[in-house]
Amino acid sequence: MAHKKSWREKLADDKGLPKVVKITGKMSQRLGTGTVVVPAPLEVDAAMKAIRRGKLTTIDLIRNSLAKKHRASVACPMTTGIFAWIASHAANESEEEGRKRITPYWRTLKKDGELNPKYPGGITNLKRRLAAEGHAIVRRGKRYFVQNYEQAAILPKLDSS
Repeated sequence: MAHKKSWREKLADDKGLPKVVKITGKMSQRLGTGTVVVPAPLEVDAAMKAIRRGKLTTIDLIRNSLAKKHRASVACPMTTGIFAWIASHAANESEEEGRKRITPYWRTLKKDGELNPKYPGGITNLKRRLAAEGHAIVRRGKRYFVQNYEQAAILPKLDSS
């Protein structure tokens, strides 16, 4: 029987990434023209780790940082989101093993400041962690958002390579 990878193993598996490719074909309908960077999972994790207590970021701001770092027009929205999800579960895995310093995944929001229900512990966990850092959470329909998230949102600083 094959070994099931841990979340941290998935995070560390770069699969030859990052790579920057020219935007062609159907990709251009969603991403425009130029180049797209497909980041490595650990790069997304590093961007999430750069967000300190009291601050927030969004997947789009992380994508902007990654594109800037790699001198690309854009960063891939799909892989950036997937790698943020993996990073959140890897952090949760570490926390469950007793580690105190983990990637603060709760500070990475979806578009418009929305909480990501796919992160560990779901909305309940995210609301508790964000409230403990001074952020107000509001419900709009079935979704939850950080109120006035723009005031705390920052572009993650990434090392150039």
